[in-house]
Amino acid sequence: MKNMKKRLYAVLSLVVIAALLLSLNVSWNMANGSTSPKVFKVGLVTDVGGVNDRSFNQSAYEGLKKAEKELKIKTTLIQSKQMTDYIPNLQKLAKANYDLIIAVGFLMHDSVVTVAKQFPKTKFLIIDSEISNLPNVASAMFREEQAGYLAGVAAASLEKARFSKTTGKNVFGVVGGMKIPPVDRYIAGFKAGVLREIPKAKVIIKYTGKFDDPASGKQVALSIIAQGADFVFQVAGQTGLGVIQAAKEKGVYAIGVDSDQNYVAPNTVVTSAMKRVDVATYSVIKDTLNGKFKSGIIYFDLKNNGVGLAPFMKGVPKSVSDKINKVIAEIKAGKIKIPTEVK
Repeated sequence: MKNMKKRLYAVLSLVVIAALLLSLNVSWNMANGSTSPKVFKVGLVTDVGGVNDRSFNQSAYEGLKKAEKELKIKTTLIQSKQMTDYIPNLQKLAKANYDLIIAVGFLMHDSVVTVAKQFPKTKFLIIDSEISNLPNVASAMFREEQAGYLAGVAAASLEKARFSKTTGKNVFGVVGGMKIPPVDRYIAGFKAGVLREIPKAKVIIKYTGKFDDPASGKQVALSIIAQGADFVFQVAGQTGLGVIQAAKEKGVYAIGVDSDQNYVAPNTVVTSAMKRVDVATYSVIKDTLNGKFKSGIIYFDLKNNGVGLAPFMKGVPKSVSDKINKVIAEIKAGKIKIPTEVK
């Protein structure tokens, strides 16, 4: 009996000691702010172009997934089917207490302003639109005119060199989506780059009014190609995939936009004017995670790898690549003033 009591006391003593240790551990964790770690959550809402636009929505998503992998965060993607989806999609993430909500595209400006005011403690990042008066909103803006200028210089240089399928007619085309500032900055830069190399060149500029209609992009591109264009620069999101298809069918060259689109048609897309939305997205996520979120406008340009020109397709002369590198250096040094408005 005595042995049983001793064993019982021993067991009870161990239970009491374990409880005390657990209590002390919980108290220490609470005092040091290390209760179960909070998962950092980032949500991304696309515009109507969708994540498969092979352009800036996809690029933003790639930046999000990189952050998920490298920074060990939780991410959510919501794709907008129509513009009336913007506000409810943003609200859904805000109500779920996401730490950062990313809105992709100029068209989401008003929706972000509305929802950011409704949820002042939630942080937002908008791509391609200026919101500078809300303390919980960061705006990633790009010097698209720099990337467009490089694309224009490249196209005109290849035309002068009579590269492969070029005809020497000195006609260049641009197909824009909607006529909005980011699109026009690309186009203004492209036109200036072309005219730098060929002052008397003809640059045909047309807009489809849509970012999600490849059929209209193809139709407009075909009308430009019929006027003698050897190069067609697409600045139209998913609509631009139709532009590339038209160029492929007619045996002329296309220039992609936002991301490297050579994979869409390797023998057609000679290069792409790149807007590194992935770089901007990852950068702001990382800063926010580290407590360094900054509201207001953040500019991305050639100097911080925010814009650029994708590698050329196979066969492009080294002399053209060398010229582009020279122009990049001149832009970084502030020696070239590039227009931002289409004239």
